[in-house]
Amino acid sequence: MFGLSLIAVLICGVVFYFSARGKARSLAGENYAALHSRPNYHGFLAFLVSTLVGVAVLVVVWVAWGSFIESRFVTHITDAQPDLSPIEVELVINDARALSEGGIASKTDALRTQIASEMRGQTALHHYGTMVLALIAAVFGGLWCLKNGALGWRARNRSETIVRRLLALMAVIAVATTAGIILSLIFETLNFFNNIGWQVHKFLFGTTWSPLSGVHDGKLDADKVGAIPLFAGTLLITVIAMLVATPIGLFAAIYLSDFASARVRAWAKPMLEILAGIPTVVYGFFAAITLAPFLRNTGESIGLSIASESALAAGIVMGIMIIPFISSLSDDVINAVPQSLRDGSYGLGATKAETIRQVVLPAALPGIVSAVLLGISRAVGETMIVVMAAGQGANLTANPLEAVTTVTVQIVMLITGDTEASTAAGPAFTLGFTLFCVTLLMNVVAQRIVRKYRELYD
Repeated sequence: MFGLSLIAVLICGVVFYFSARGKARSLAGENYAALHSRPNYHGFLAFLVSTLVGVAVLVVVWVAWGSFIESRFVTHITDAQPDLSPIEVELVINDARALSEGGIASKTDALRTQIASEMRGQTALHHYGTMVLALIAAVFGGLWCLKNGALGWRARNRSETIVRRLLALMAVIAVATTAGIILSLIFETLNFFNNIGWQVHKFLFGTTWSPLSGVHDGKLDADKVGAIPLFAGTLLITVIAMLVATPIGLFAAIYLSDFASARVRAWAKPMLEILAGIPTVVYGFFAAITLAPFLRNTGESIGLSIASESALAAGIVMGIMIIPFISSLSDDVINAVPQSLRDGSYGLGATKAETIRQVVLPAALPGIVSAVLLGISRAVGETMIVVMAAGQGANLTANPLEAVTTVTVQIVMLITGDTEASTAAGPAFTLGFTLFCVTLLMNVVAQRIVRKYRELYD
């Protein structure tokens, strides 16, 4: 219903666009020079004001009215059954909502049936009432623009000011979202370290990871939050993935940019980039069903013991997944190297291979480093392939033939487990903050490398 209301507000804005534009044309007659702003700006301003006012009222009323209705139902439930916990109250509301929508509830009783009956009427009133109020606000905004429309109406200045402030608002939202994520990570990390008595060294250098098995009265056992096995597993799988993806992706980019004919490039590059569109769960199935048994059987034939879930299988498949990222970006930056550098090298008697190795690749190194860094970030943040192909147990080993786990897998397991969220959030957010710091450090180092070589070839 919210989407339908939004569409109605947009249609109202479009109507006022044509109305304001038509009024400006009628005021100008044949002499458009008498207008301060062109008729399209009059229409655009009416569209902006009508739509923005309508959307603002829609969002505010939808949220405020919905929260008010929710609080009334909570009060009704707590008055009827005061012994219910907040989680049980939420469960009753969810069941009543399912019943009101014709779905199946986990439990049906008199209280749920009564609330579901009330919820049908309240929800309908909420939805249609919000739509009417939003449309009224949109109409008033459009009528205000029509009323003030005149020959000297500075519609262009006003519309550009609104757009500029909207763009600034989007930038502020992006920055605020980033700051909010970072602050949430920091606060939860501080709570986690406070929970283990500020024994940070046991988290950073401990070798036993089983945080939820050492919970006593809401306190975590500092001896069971050692994250070294997770960092080691993440590093091992990432290294294997990059050993697969970097040479294949880079060599493919070199071939496509300097050796392949236009006909070969026309079909080879799209085929290579199709790999980027394959869902990661498909890669995970491929690793678990096809590659892992193949590696295990091959290892048995030569006397090696390879686990059914191994870092090698996950790393190889993850590397295949990353190939198009490195290949496509490297191809673009290699093609962006000025032809004059190649011609100068050829003029000095260098071969094509020498030119690529000593001129093209150094000149394209900043972009190649960025492509590799993107691949590493993709590997570090991957979860599905590791869950299906590498295992979920924290195992401290450097042997790629054994099962390992990664930081992201453990974050998912902590958040989606049955343990109370307040207890599991600490280790999960701390792992996320550590991963954020590592990624930030990698970005800083990469930027220094990029800046150094960019200065040489600018």
